[in-house]
Amino acid sequence: MPTTIKMLEVEVLRLPPVDRARLLDRLIASLDADEEVETAWDAVADQRELEIASGANQPVHLEALLASLEARFPG
Repeated sequence: MPTTIKMLEVEVLRLPPVDRARLLDRLIASLDADEEVETAWDAVADQRELEIASGANQPVHLEALLASLEARFPG
């Protein structure tokens, strides 16, 4: 690893957890090259939120979903 990267890593790890999380979010967002895909996923999330708010759909707890998938696809 180049020295500058190592120095940056040391500095970042000194940040408070909340600042490291913000930085991580920004770094990951910078890797998303396809704005069209991101916009489409935002639209899907917005639609699902509206469906839940209106009562058209009900949210499923992660544990229940995983149990259902494990029962359906054992092993």
